[in-house]
Amino acid sequence: MFVEPDTADPEDVARKVAAAPTLKIPPAPEWVLNDEGRVIDILQEGMTFRRKLRNYLGEVAYNLVIGHIPSQFIRKAYLRRLGADIGPNTTIGRGTKVLSIEFLTLGANTEVGARCLLDARGGLWIGDHVVLSDDVHLLGGGHDINHPDFLPVPIPTVVEDHVWIGNRAMILPCLIHRGAVVRAHAMVRKDVPELQIVGGNPAKPIGERSPDGVPARKSA
Repeated sequence: MFVEPDTADPEDVARKVAAAPTLKIPPAPEWVLNDEGRVIDILQEGMTFRRKLRNYLGEVAYNLVIGHIPSQFIRKAYLRRLGADIGPNTTIGRGTKVLSIEFLTLGANTEVGARCLLDARGGLWIGDHVVLSDDVHLLGGGHDINHPDFLPVPIPTVVEDHVWIGNRAMILPCLIHRGAVVRAHAMVRKDVPELQIVGGNPAKPIGERSPDGVPARKSA
């Protein structure tokens, strides 16, 4: 028996793709269930057994070993080898975990702190000149709480250019617009407008960033 799980809102996905045209979104899953309605397998278009095995082993190796090696060159080269897109002059701190590496996109001159979680299972796109402080978590979806196996619901997350996210903030799937600031320990569960400063749990607007602090958009 097959079942298509709950999926991300198509309008929400379209907004994020419009903001980040190079966002990589995984193929929609189709779950294989037994006679009792429990999950026994997952099918995704284009996801062969070999590809899934490569992604799984590569992810385990990175998160347990490679991600702790004190060499930016080795860490980034490994992620790129597994399909991540990483721009020039971007750094990734030691101990940062990455899920679904091939669906991760990092722009140029971006800093990812130590021990972060980059969950790209729904597609994760982070722009240029972004700062993620230590221990920031960016999540890639939710779960169907009405299914006994809590089936994953992958939802993409987009962080536009010139965003700063403070220590230990948690970002649920959303769109953080250009120049926004997320204060430390905030829990963001909805979109953050351009230049807005948010904080708290759940995150709420607490101020506005000066436009003078963000470079003008490049003309097309």
